[in-house]
Order: sequence, then structure tokens, then C-alpha cells
Amino acid sequence: MPAWQSFHIITSGGYTAAMETQQKRATVYFDAQLHRALRLKAAETDRSVSELVNDAVRQSLAEDAEDLAAFEERGQEPSLLFENVLKKRGRI
Repeated sequence: MPAWQSFHIITSGGYTAAMETQQKRATVYFDAQLHRALRLKAAETDRSVSELVNDAVRQSLAEDAEDLAAFEERGQEPSLLFENVLKKRGRI
């Protein structure tokens, strides 16, 4: 038996009062231990594995977007040499 297991995931969720959102199916291969942990967490939290994975992916993408925004915001700042910063603070 391989060290991974196949698991089908519905990658976007549910219905809202205003409109129906479309769901897409994807096949994701998890490490066997990770798959077990996901199933246990799903059972403990009364949520589906799909919900847990969707939330984790959303969170990861949001963090990436925040990082990119910070890079964009700070992109015009002048570059500083680390050595000069240390000298200015009296460390060298």
C-alpha cells in the first residue's frame, strides 16, 4: 500500500442567502499520517475534510496576499546596508 491515500475534495463551499456558489472537485494526494490527522480533526470539530482544507488554503492565500501587499508598500523604501545600521546603533 502506498504512503499516500487518494481523497476527493470539494474545493469551494456551499450556498449563501443571495446566490449559489459553484463547487469544483479535485483529487488531492495526502501523506497517510496527514490524511489521518485531517479525518480526526474533522470528526472532532464536526466539519468535513473539505471544509478544513478549504479554510487552510484560504488562510495560506490570504497570508501570501498580505506579504505581497507589504512588499509592494515598502518597495519604494531605500535600501540600507546592514553594516551601516549596526554602525548607526553603535554596535560596530
